[in-house]
Amino acid sequence: MLLRAAQAQTGPAPTFSPSYLRELARALAAKSFVPPDEKLPDALKNLNYDQYRSIRFAPERALWRDEKLPFEVQFFHRGFFYKNRVDIFQVVNRSVMPVPYRRDDFSFGEGLGQWPKADLGFGGFRIHAPMNRPDYHDEVCVFLGASYFRAIAKGQTYGLSARGLAIDTGESKGEEFPAFKAFWLEKPVPNASSIVVHALLDSKSAAASYRFTIRPGQSTVFDVEMALYPRVDIEHAGLAPMTSMFFFGPNDRRDFDDFRPAVHDSDGLAIFNGRGEQLWRPLNNPRDLQVSSFADVNPGGFGLMQRQRNFLAYQDLESNFEKRPSLWCEPIGNWGEGAVKLFEIPTKEEAHDNIAALWQPKQPLIAKSEHIFTYRLHWGPDAPKPEALARFTRTGIGSRGDDSKLFVLELMGDELKGLDAKTVKGVVTAAKAEVSNIVTQPNPMTGGWRLSFQCAVKGQAAIELRAFLAQNEAPVSEVWIYRWTP
Repeated sequence: MLLRAAQAQTGPAPTFSPSYLRELARALAAKSFVPPDEKLPDALKNLNYDQYRSIRFAPERALWRDEKLPFEVQFFHRGFFYKNRVDIFQVVNRSVMPVPYRRDDFSFGEGLGQWPKADLGFGGFRIHAPMNRPDYHDEVCVFLGASYFRAIAKGQTYGLSARGLAIDTGESKGEEFPAFKAFWLEKPVPNASSIVVHALLDSKSAAASYRFTIRPGQSTVFDVEMALYPRVDIEHAGLAPMTSMFFFGPNDRRDFDDFRPAVHDSDGLAIFNGRGEQLWRPLNNPRDLQVSSFADVNPGGFGLMQRQRNFLAYQDLESNFEKRPSLWCEPIGNWGEGAVKLFEIPTKEEAHDNIAALWQPKQPLIAKSEHIFTYRLHWGPDAPKPEALARFTRTGIGSRGDDSKLFVLELMGDELKGLDAKTVKGVVTAAKAEVSNIVTQPNPMTGGWRLSFQCAVKGQAAIELRAFLAQNEAPVSEVWIYRWTP
């Protein structure tokens, strides 16, 4: 109702200020939750995927297209999975004006578009800007569905997604999915290198405001300012949540009869923890749900990464998994005690996102209070590298009969160049399992190093493994951590 009133007003446009959206979110949280508007004409209620994809926004109708600005915005129609109405406004010289829904801005597939003209609102939007060449506006990012959004950097294709907020992820009572219900797009100035998007989020448990400053480039960066107002105490809040797909790879190929060596949008979770450690956790498609928790204080960053950038690792001419972005979250300020949590969900199809990662504060977020979080999201080929430690680039696992598994880990990095093989050793530990035949050696084919070992697995339900390379007892690589499950 707050937004409808703003949109329907006939007087002067409201003045937009830094506190405008926070005040709106705070007022929303003080009221009872109202489910989102899903009312649609019958012709749009039960669209299938192909029918929805046939609804296209006309590029020549893009917001700001006629003004030759560095950013343009195109809109998504409602339908299919995206039934929720999303109100969209633009901010021009601090004045707020609604972006009107016009059916004529869209083209529809056969049999669609037959309903009385009405203000249906939008399902979401996408931002375009010159990124790969100066004379063409490439698609940079998309906000569509619940609180999901995704972005790409120069030369990349879409892969994993981020979300505004996660609540009760992995809990037996079921997950709550907050949704963005409105956006405010600040009109960019000529020659601007960034665009600012504001969003209002709502759910049964909380309301929140967001300010996204988006800078496309070799890495596309989102500066995120979030103000959260819980309606109830939130025990399991997920901050900077990200969602991806891992179907199979060289560490997990069982049960997959496929010509491709690997299929995934992300191959591992990277963490720079508050103790200064760099961790690497390869992903799995497990047979049962796996939840991993990495307790920390004031994390330096975490992200779902796509480290393998070689086409030969995937052999897929259509999906181009080697061009999928990594997503790195860099907290700004101290986030206190909590944990990076990783959820790995079994899937039998690559169409499903089965991986989630997020930061969960240790203490509940208390109702009727304000919680401010600021962070930076990096979408691109890699995470920022604060140190020169070597990194794990591939995890291969093979059978050595029923009793043991062979683990073969590849590493790359400047720290490894010129090392004397006699002074380097692999440090490998396993919880409640025997490790043997630890071998470290340069890999002349990659210019990096290889660490391999065997681990006894017979009779084991799950094994927690940890490994790194050391020279004279000092680490020269990040720490590889892995959960092997039968």
